[in-house]
Amino acid sequence: MAFKDTILLLHPVLAVIIVFPLIGVVLNRALQTRQRRLQTATQGKSQISPVVGQEHVQLGLWLTGTVVGIVLIALANDVFGNILDKQVWRQEPFKVTLITIVFIATIASLGLLYRAKEPHLRGIFATLAGMGLVVIGCQDGVYRKTDLWYISHYYYGMTAALLMIFSLAILREIYKSLRWRKVHIILNCIALLIFIGQGITGAQALLEVPLNWQESYIQKLYEQKCDTKPCIIQAPSTPPKSP
Repeated sequence: MAFKDTILLLHPVLAVIIVFPLIGVVLNRALQTRQRRLQTATQGKSQISPVVGQEHVQLGLWLTGTVVGIVLIALANDVFGNILDKQVWRQEPFKVTLITIVFIATIASLGLLYRAKEPHLRGIFATLAGMGLVVIGCQDGVYRKTDLWYISHYYYGMTAALLMIFSLAILREIYKSLRWRKVHIILNCIALLIFIGQGITGAQALLEVPLNWQESYIQKLYEQKCDTKPCIIQAPSTPPKSP
């Protein structure tokens, strides 16, 4: 397997090993936190441990970082893979430099968002991180499937990442306002549905994105419109091996 294919598989591997188990644990802690809050309000006490709330927060922070991280890994593979394949740096070096700066600025903004305490700073860093993701996602080489956006792994992933960034930005407000807590619950219920869609569209994308050695054949299939008529794709001729 080529190195490019290994990097391509890094995204789904991290999703299966880290992200989806984290989603299950975070959801479990969220339900326990809410149940404990309701029991305490109605009965005055609860048998559920009080640490579940803190565990929910800490695991949610990890979930946000991993979701945004694997989205950036996937985008980096597509964008920089396209730059290397088409040697874009020779024709447009300023564009390549700018893309690299946006990548670095997006990662830095996310890191600063974790550390920011003031509401306006959290809003600024969340906006910068979200804008960075969108800008990177608009670059050449990204497999967006825009004509079928409603079943596009890219659009589901970007929406999930942006929701995670927003949830991180309002984290401190959840403790101060019931309204923000309700917003948090609603948005994360939507995010859960999107993650389910991610699992479905991700499996579909793995079938649609060819391996490195298959790309030339797949390109010929599209060029000859083999989905509408029968056609034969010839394997490229290779020079005979010297004895």
